[in-house]
Order: sequence, then structure tokens, then C-alpha cells
Amino acid sequence: MDLNERKTKILEAIINDYIATAEPIGSRTIAKKYDMGISSATIRNEMSDLEEMGLIIQPHASAGRVPSDKGYRLYVDSLMKQEALSDEQEDFLMQMVVHNINQIEYLMRETAKAISMLTKYTTVVSEPRAHKTCLKHVQLVPLDDNAIIVTVVSDAKTAKNMVVRVSHCPGYEDLSRLSIALNMHLQGTSTEMLTSQLLAKLEQAFGEHRFMLPSILEAIVSALGNGEDVRVYTSGIRNLLAFPEFSDVEKAKAILQTLEEKDALVTMLHEETAGGEQTKIIIGAENEIIHLQDCSIIKASYNLGAQTRGSIGIIGPTRMDYAQVLSVLNGLVRNVNRVMQAFEDG
Repeated sequence: MDLNERKTKILEAIINDYIATAEPIGSRTIAKKYDMGISSATIRNEMSDLEEMGLIIQPHASAGRVPSDKGYRLYVDSLMKQEALSDEQEDFLMQMVVHNINQIEYLMRETAKAISMLTKYTTVVSEPRAHKTCLKHVQLVPLDDNAIIVTVVSDAKTAKNMVVRVSHCPGYEDLSRLSIALNMHLQGTSTEMLTSQLLAKLEQAFGEHRFMLPSILEAIVSALGNGEDVRVYTSGIRNLLAFPEFSDVEKAKAILQTLEEKDALVTMLHEETAGGEQTKIIIGAENEIIHLQDCSIIKASYNLGAQTRGSIGIIGPTRMDYAQVLSVLNGLVRNVNRVMQAFEDG
């Protein structure tokens, strides 16, 4: 059975109406709201064909029709029209990126808040990860008589504070001198580049304080690690509760618990997209996370340098406004990449 022009228009009407109202739509409503030049009886026959094709479903015997996951997939792949951001939205995203590009943790938090505010959905943002993260700067600061704070800044623009316990803590001047030595020998290196020759030079530079070196290096290696230590920022989690689809308490509770599981979110965000696509849309049952199979997820990657990539995911009901979400997500990624390119060219 072919999806002709008339069936396509009816399917679009059902999807657009359901996105806006969350109410099943019948043939009479379509005939009244959409000027298609055909009777409600003809629309009803076409809807029966669309249901047979698996593109719409009837949730209750007396109800109208709603899109199926297959119908949404056809819509986003072939029918959806791209929306442009308004000048105000574009400027808002650009200014947010420009003002926070050198404070990556703050940028990630602000990004999550901004996207959640613009889309009214839930946003999940992971900090950037690099295949080989290199040290950009390290600073040693005394915490108390037996502890040092090791601040590690990577070339991925992440900053992490690690506490190192020591038998006795040197003073500010000594720690400042040792920080200079660490930066001189380690700046621009990755964990794979910590050779025995380099360690010998550091031991010589640390002199009487060499007893601290193994613990400090362990902290640096841990801070530069990529795997489980990836931080995830969320915003608008409770936005999902505003949608009637999630009025069931148990269903909502399961979704909220899932969104609090960091490992699941990291896996979801960093799963590779087929063919290296920059944006990926996961609809309903396509989601491997069981408790999110009543949701759709649109995710995209952003670049902070040639080898450094993070991810942004937007989660909403399957009837989310896909065109609007894509325009906001693409606008953000475009501005991040544009600003980073300007930094590199400058």
C-alpha cells in the first residue's frame, strides 16, 4: 500500500495535532480543522489504511487515532520541516557560549538550563571527553597540615580538584615552586606520556618533597581519566511531569529514577551514531533503556577542539515537537563550534 499525497497530509495533520493537544484525533476533527477538500468519510477510510500500515494506532475503541512510533519515524525522516531559530534565540545561545566558553563546567550547567527553558523538555549534557586528554595546567594549594588540593585543568577545558593526603604539607612558597616544576615538565602531556625519564626529572625537581610526588601524580592521572569520571548535568527533569502521558505515578517514578542514574545517561549520550551523524533521534521503543521507551530522545555532539567531544540530549514524550527541538539543539552546537573555531583561528 502506497503512502500517497492525501495519506501523507492526513498523517501530518494527526501528528501535528497530537503534538499540540495530546488528544487522539478523529476524521471529523481533521475535516473541520484542516482544509483538505475531502469528506470526513474519505478521511476515515484513509486513516484505516494508515492504521493498517502501522503509522497510526487507536488507543481506545471509541477514541480517535494517535501516531505510532513508526509514524513518528516516518515524520522525522521524511516529512518534518526544519524550523529556524528566531534572532533572539540565536543571540541568546551565542552570548551564553561566548561568556562561558572558558568555564566549561559552568557552560555545561548553563547549557542544560537554557535548552530546558527553550524547549520545555528535560536536558542532559555530558562534559567533553577526549581520546587523549592532556594536561593544560596544575596548581598545588595547601588545605591543612596533612592535605593538599591538586587543581588539574585539561585541554578539554575541564577543571577538577583532587585532595591528596600527605604526612606534612609544605608552605605556599614551596607548593608554588613545585607547581611551576609540574607545569614545566607535564604541560601538554597525556597519561600515556609519563615515562620513567620524565618521572626521574620530576623527582629531582621535587627534591626533599619527592615523598608527595606519587600521590600527586596519581591525582593528576585520575583527573585526566575519561571513563567513569565523566560528569553529567541535567535540567528540567520534572518538566516531564507536566505532560499527561506521564500522569501515572509509577511510570513517572520509574522515569525520574532512570534520569538519576549517571551510568545509564552516559551510555545513552555517548552511544555512537550510525555513519558518524552529528544528530540522532531515538523514538519510543527504539530506546534501549526500558523505562524511557515512552519517551523520545534527540541528542547531538559538540566539539571543544579537534579531539574533544561532548554530548547533549533532550528527552520528552514521543509527541515532542521534533522540529523545534532540532532547531534549538543545532543552534547550540553551531554556536559552540563557531566560537571554538574562532578561538583556534585567533
